[in-house]
Amino acid sequence: MHANVYLPEDFLRHVETFLPSTLNMEDFIAACQRPLRKSIRVNTLKISIDDFLQKAQTNGWALTAIPWCEEGFWIEADENIVPLGNTAEHMAGLFYIQEASSMLPPSALFFGDEKFEAVLDMAAAPGSKTTQIAALMNNEGVLVANEFAASRVKVLHANIERCGVSNVAMSNYDARVFGGWLPEQFDAILLDAPCSGEGTVRKDADAMKNWSLASTKDIAQTQKDLIESAFHALKVGGSLVYSTCALSPEENQQVALHLTQTFGDAVEITSLQQLFPDAEKATTQEGFLHVFPQTYDSEGFFIAKFKKTGTHPAPTVKKRLGKFPFQPLTRKESSDVVTQLQQAMSISVPQHSTLWKRDHDIWLFPEALEPMLGEFRFSRMGIKIAEQHKKGYRWQHQVATALTNTDTTAVPLSKEDAREWFMGRDVRPEGLSGKGEVFVSYNGFIIGLGKWVGNRVKNGLPRELVRDKNLF
Repeated sequence: MHANVYLPEDFLRHVETFLPSTLNMEDFIAACQRPLRKSIRVNTLKISIDDFLQKAQTNGWALTAIPWCEEGFWIEADENIVPLGNTAEHMAGLFYIQEASSMLPPSALFFGDEKFEAVLDMAAAPGSKTTQIAALMNNEGVLVANEFAASRVKVLHANIERCGVSNVAMSNYDARVFGGWLPEQFDAILLDAPCSGEGTVRKDADAMKNWSLASTKDIAQTQKDLIESAFHALKVGGSLVYSTCALSPEENQQVALHLTQTFGDAVEITSLQQLFPDAEKATTQEGFLHVFPQTYDSEGFFIAKFKKTGTHPAPTVKKRLGKFPFQPLTRKESSDVVTQLQQAMSISVPQHSTLWKRDHDIWLFPEALEPMLGEFRFSRMGIKIAEQHKKGYRWQHQVATALTNTDTTAVPLSKEDAREWFMGRDVRPEGLSGKGEVFVSYNGFIIGLGKWVGNRVKNGLPRELVRDKNLF
């Protein structure tokens, strides 16, 4: 950030006790005081890496590949006029602004080209790793995204929606519940645990204002509870990644080793030394990655990966779920929705998904979610694709974000009209008119779903995605 980064003396003395012999304190402090390189991750649910590179070149963005994430790039862009977050490409979900080391945990989870049917992200907001995992899953299977802080659920959902994710079920619980409620349910789990944030001072100069070793040890106890819950929720043979943006061993190695000490032969460590070229610079003797800010010129991070090799009795819980408010569509109802969606919007319902109804709303659920529906209460599942009314269906915005592709027919908008669209306003494409619902696009990518009213397209952008200033 700058030279005024706050680094408590107690913290620096603590760092001296565990800093590897290959590193030194002068470089550590200097790295903490340097501005953080901006980085982005291409969202391959929306665009290929090659196509994005062409758009970046057109926009004058200089990209440098991040070695541990094929879709990740450090970026140099002139943001004096338009911040990256207000570009059309970002608002349409083509990329996610994500710190480079934050891309490490999902990369570690899928290391070795692993394929997973059911994945749990235990602490998901704001959604950088959730959307990265969804892209690595190619929107297949089911991804349960849990966030304990109710205030952060809204932004999590907005990012999931913007990035075109369709295989997510969201929940809002203390993640310590998963081990008892959904034992041995997931093929893979990411626990990016709540932590002291010691590694984040390069983007938050005051991140360490309230640091103390005592609070670090208190946080570590919660982390140990969470990693035990994750282990119980993991299937035998499944993979678990534990990560933090902290630096202290109390929150990192000691929590990771607590798992092996608690469950013994039922868990084994997966070394991450071969995760990417030069990974050995950050690899501990156990096979964990302990990334200091100067190691790769990034935020500080810790990543550990485990494999569950044996079962262990999970905590018992009494379940009171209440009545499930959704009903599966009958074969005839499903056929009608599929036919109408194809005829009206030229959109096919994805394989391995099922249609459900709540009142007059039609939802698309991941098929892999169904075994959990009677075992756990989710706050939101899959995507809402339609509202049913007497004359048919009113299609929803997530059809545009999650079910379209580059071949989908859409009304192309000018730059001026696209800006109006993202500000929530209706547009009048020059020389065009029509009737019914229609997709709109800008520069070749879909940006929304509207409805023709004469020569005007009525804006259908959800309120939480509307932007009001500094647009491209």
